[in-house]
Amino acid sequence: MVKEGRSEWKSRYFERIKSLIDEFPKCFIVGADNVGSSQMQKIRMSLRGHAVILMGKNTMIKKAIREHLETNPNLEKLLPHIFENVGFVFTKEDLIFIRDKLLENKVAAPAKAGAIAPCDVTLPAQITNLGPEKTSFFQALQIPTKITRGTIEIVNDIHLIKKDEKVGASEATLCNMLNISPFSYGLVVKQVYDSGSVFNPSILDIKPEDLRAKFMDGVKRIAAVSLQIGYPTVASAPHSIANGFKNLLAIAAVTDIEFEQCKSLKEYLKDPSKFAVAAAPAATSAAPAAKEAAKEKEQPKEESEDEDMGFGLFD
Repeated sequence: MVKEGRSEWKSRYFERIKSLIDEFPKCFIVGADNVGSSQMQKIRMSLRGHAVILMGKNTMIKKAIREHLETNPNLEKLLPHIFENVGFVFTKEDLIFIRDKLLENKVAAPAKAGAIAPCDVTLPAQITNLGPEKTSFFQALQIPTKITRGTIEIVNDIHLIKKDEKVGASEATLCNMLNISPFSYGLVVKQVYDSGSVFNPSILDIKPEDLRAKFMDGVKRIAAVSLQIGYPTVASAPHSIANGFKNLLAIAAVTDIEFEQCKSLKEYLKDPSKFAVAAAPAATSAAPAAKEAAKEKEQPKEESEDEDMGFGLFD
């Protein structure tokens, strides 16, 4: 069997990139730092039938995209985000579903000296299995401890490692001594491409309720500004009509002007006692019902008292 040449392999790789771009309207740009080959194989297996993972040299991917810009100019938006150790996850399915699949395939990993911490690490107060001879090590890290039953006890919670900072040799050694694997690594979604638009993955967490709340907040602000400056808009029109109707009622209340909507107001102003009489039967009808409910609650107590009367503890 003749071995495939490098130029042939490159041309086949370019064709594969172009075919994936044409076939799939959506993709993730994912970071693949600290992801081993066995973990990558598990991720490919979990996404089989749902998405396709493409890894390769950034220069080759950029070249393939540039050659395809005539067909799809929107792909140019991807170029600024192709740097460092990244790959692509192409899919036709729901982006949130694929994102969750990627998150499921994270693997716990120990802290390594010199690595960039992907998250904050807090060491909880605990009784360790380390002997008193390790006390000096904790003192060097300024971690308050005490000896409890022959072992070292960490007295307070300690913020050991900060996010996006390099892990020190002492911090990494301490995590290994305590058998703590504080980090988890997997494919990290950096950017999302969907039908010509590139956006941050945090956009996927926005729910319809959030959009509705933001929209209504904007409508309230527009209505407030419109009412203040006297400029009518669709948002302020209902408030303007309501305010105008209130003004009409106020004028009708102090003048002889009458219209259908102000009749009940004028009747109330002429004789408020009519409305008091109408409200009284409702209050009186509610009183007997409350008394009956109170009697029902008292009945079980009376029965229990009758049952206990005349009997001692040892009768």
